[in-house]
Amino acid sequence: MGGKSAPEKDETMKTWEAGAASRVAADAGRGPQPCRRNTLLARRHAALGLAALLIVGPSALTARSAAAAAPSEPAKSVALLNVQFLNDHEDLEPTTGAERARLASIASLFKAKLEASGRYTFVSIPGAAAGKIAAGPDIGACGGCEFSYGKEFGANAVAWIVVQKVSDLILNINVYMADVAARKLAFVHSVDIRGDTDESCTRGLTYLVKNYLLAGP
Repeated sequence: MGGKSAPEKDETMKTWEAGAASRVAADAGRGPQPCRRNTLLARRHAALGLAALLIVGPSALTARSAAAAAPSEPAKSVALLNVQFLNDHEDLEPTTGAERARLASIASLFKAKLEASGRYTFVSIPGAAAGKIAAGPDIGACGGCEFSYGKEFGANAVAWIVVQKVSDLILNINVYMADVAARKLAFVHSVDIRGDTDESCTRGLTYLVKNYLLAGP
């Protein structure tokens, strides 16, 4: 068998090594280019996404905030017919002027709490009508007069409150609300309080409204 001489072999190796080196260099030159291009594209897409977020984001957030702030349904109009004081021992301990005055404070607090929720508004009751209500049968035991009053005042609902004094230590606050159109009670709840004072009445009514009347959706 014939063979190449040593100089020929060296020349062949040099030629092969040079070709291999060229291919490696070419591959190396081509390899990073797609990676750099993908990186640049990714950075460009990220920049475009950030720009879109800066442009659209505040508007979207504002829209979502407005939607969240908007009430799901219109506020219901309510006529607070009266706040009654039921003294279980009127013959032994007549109702005081301070207790009567407290009823007006309870009415004001009740209205303020419900109106602050954005779910209720209160209609005004003319003085003559208020006098008629006060002189007539007790609201809640007048054969449905509550609904007639609600219709007269153009209210969606009527409400009334009864503060019952069992003793100087034990009292309870009862809140009633009725749907005028449906002619039926929609809410009734009571809380017991300790102490015949402004503070105990305020705390009791606030607790009832927050945890029961306004607790639902």
